[in-house]
Amino acid sequence: MKRTALAVLAGLFATAVHAAPQGYFDLRQGVALETGETWIADGRTYRLYGVQSCLRGTSYTDKAGVARDCGEASLAVLAAFIRDTAPVCAPVAEAGQVTYVACYGSVAGNRMDLAVLLIASGFAFAALDSSGLPVHPEYAVIEQDARARRAGLWQFDDVQHPAILLSKNANARKPGAGQ
Repeated sequence: MKRTALAVLAGLFATAVHAAPQGYFDLRQGVALETGETWIADGRTYRLYGVQSCLRGTSYTDKAGVARDCGEASLAVLAAFIRDTAPVCAPVAEAGQVTYVACYGSVAGNRMDLAVLLIASGFAFAALDSSGLPVHPEYAVIEQDARARRAGLWQFDDVQHPAILLSKNANARKPGAGQ
């Protein structure tokens, strides 16, 4: 009896690792990546919930003294994680034409939050809300750890959190700014 129950449980868990659970969809290679946290699939825009990647067109200076596009670095790492972890995603919220999703990928047989992988690697950041607070506080803790370890983009002295750049741009557009 115990062996039968164990075999059934093992079969259920094995299936869950190989197929997207109900309510999830596969994030496959070949989607149109827009940024290091946003992509288009089947005409729909998806964004990882609680994540902000480097902004395309912003730069950092690598160890050789060469300016590199920070957004392209974030995008390349997202593409690598999609290829290597075969993530599945579930919608968590919608805002306008964007569906926010939570995704997990498989690493050595374990399910890992894709946002955690990106932020811990230092190639994405915890998204902040309009008041400057983390959308998902746990991601801010992971970001601080990556920064302390100088992981990924944090190893470069001139990398700025994209929220700082977005805030500066928003403040510059306010009436009376710069006067």
